[in-house]
Amino acid sequence: MFKIFNKNASLKKMHKKHEQLLKKAYHLSKSNRMLSDQKYAEAEEVLNKIKEAEKK
Repeated sequence: MFKIFNKNASLKKMHKKHEQLLKKAYHLSKSNRMLSDQKYAEAEEVLNKIKEAEKK
């Protein structure tokens, strides 16, 4: 029973992290394109983890 709540909490954390990475990438795109691309790549990895967790 508690696994359901734990799963939702971890998904919320991952969504929040994904959103933060996208914001950082956007702000960095104005000054440092290479770092911005790295943040977008990290955000993509988090998004893939979210999709995998939602499938389970």
